[in-house]
Amino acid sequence: MDKEKRLIKQIQTNVSESAANELVSKYYKEIYSFSYKQTLDHELSLDLTQEIFISALQSIHTYDRKKASFRTWLYRLASNKIVDYYRSKSYRYTQMARQIDDYKIMDEVDMVISLEYKEDVEKVTAIVNELESSAQQIIRLKLFGEYTLKEIATMESIPLSTVKTRYYASLKRIRTEMEERNGE
Repeated sequence: MDKEKRLIKQIQTNVSESAANELVSKYYKEIYSFSYKQTLDHELSLDLTQEIFISALQSIHTYDRKKASFRTWLYRLASNKIVDYYRSKSYRYTQMARQIDDYKIMDEVDMVISLEYKEDVEKVTAIVNELESSAQQIIRLKLFGEYTLKEIATMESIPLSTVKTRYYASLKRIRTEMEERNGE
């Protein structure tokens, strides 16, 4: 942790490229995984991860370790970037342009399972995208970032009871809308 503080300080004070590279390397796989769990698209996740780290390095001077750990700050930034992507015209265009021919799956059983899983994740993601931004943040951090509700309360600087209320209300809405969309 002391090394991380030193790297951040080097980046903040004299824009050290080697310190920036080391810090990015430390969190790259974790942030890529966070993005991938929400998009299920390798190329898009690479792009989002790159954008997240560019934003992080551009705004690292605003990072205050007294308010949150660097990892927490980075996840908040990542979550915001993903919310922004799903609100963007690019996302809506991609959804309209994508065709089933793009899937490269070896056998029919794998294809059915893969398509059903991807379809469910896309439905959940679509529902999450319709939630109020504070609820989206909580759901994304809990489901995709695997934070506890207590950690999310600390990150978001809101009471644990509020986090729980928003989280469980959002889960109920997701469950209800999934049942409606699946015709159950």
